[in-house]
Amino acid sequence: QLQLVESGGGLVQPGGSLTLSCAASGGTLDNYAIGWFRQVPGKEREGVSCISTNGGAIKYADSVKGRFTISRDNAKNTMYLQMNSLKSEDTAVYYCAAASGGLCVSPWNYWGQGAQVTVSS
Repeated sequence: QLQLVESGGGLVQPGGSLTLSCAASGGTLDNYAIGWFRQVPGKEREGVSCISTNGGAIKYADSVKGRFTISRDNAKNTMYLQMNSLKSEDTAVYYCAAASGGLCVSPWNYWGQGAQVTVSS
């Protein structure tokens, strides 16, 4: 069974950058579609970005397009979310996820534990 462990969250100033990592074990990450989601207390979880197994489908939420980049390193069996030009409204708990179907659609079968990202001066 695939397990995902997140790291890299923290506090960053507006305009700064941060990269989240999500290390996989129990499976090969390149066999899955991967995605990043975020949630603010009191609000619905929203999709941030995802990429299919073959890389043919890459999606970004309009709010992060041009600032965030999703990627995976097959050698390290790890996925990343590079976040640049961060804004206060990016503050949230970020979750990595993987889909067995290999496409950027539900269901998302495996989830990381969440990483807090706080953007504040």
